[in-house]
Amino acid sequence: MISNKELIKFLEKTSINSGFIDKLKIKYRPVICPFEDLLKYTLNKKNLFDVGCGSGQFSLVAANFTDIKKIMGIEISETLVTNANALAKKYGAGKEFIFKTFDGVNFPDAMADYEVVFLIDVLHHVPSNQQHSFLESIFKKMAPGAQLILKDINAASPFVYCNKMHDLVFAREIGNEVSVSKAKQWLQEIGFTVKEEYTKQVFVYPHYFLIAEKPVA
Repeated sequence: MISNKELIKFLEKTSINSGFIDKLKIKYRPVICPFEDLLKYTLNKKNLFDVGCGSGQFSLVAANFTDIKKIMGIEISETLVTNANALAKKYGAGKEFIFKTFDGVNFPDAMADYEVVFLIDVLHHVPSNQQHSFLESIFKKMAPGAQLILKDINAASPFVYCNKMHDLVFAREIGNEVSVSKAKQWLQEIGFTVKEEYTKQVFVYPHYFLIAEKPVA
């Protein structure tokens, strides 16, 4: 299994057009976000779709440390998409990348071409009254049999306030975290089959993982 030390060493190279704080966030993200847990869901997969891909760091990690061949990422920030495309050319390990801007509502039809969709720490940045429909839109665009890997911060934990402070400092906003039970309920209401559920505390960050599948009709 890839170590955090190796991930940090790799990510240290992949900060482009970033200020000091952003460079720290990129380099040390594996310390607080368990990338090693996420990467195991790329096993036996040929491609992945990354919702809210940022500057593409998770996509680059997957390209360099797994057998994934094709990656598509979407992000609302045009600057971050520009960064992601530039980084893919430099550190893409010969894999196929597509990074595009996203309006936050309309998911591309191309999502149906991917075996696994990652939603990593994105849901709590979506307005509360739009979170359910956001997940429902993903479900509609996914291919039957494809997996959704939902990783976010568990609002049921008192440590959620640590993440709120983190977002206030680094993202200048207060997150809209939901509990793992609520997120699971939403996925099931929408039509997903939840295959796996677990939580993991990393320092003061209460992560949850929901591994869901869109049923084959």
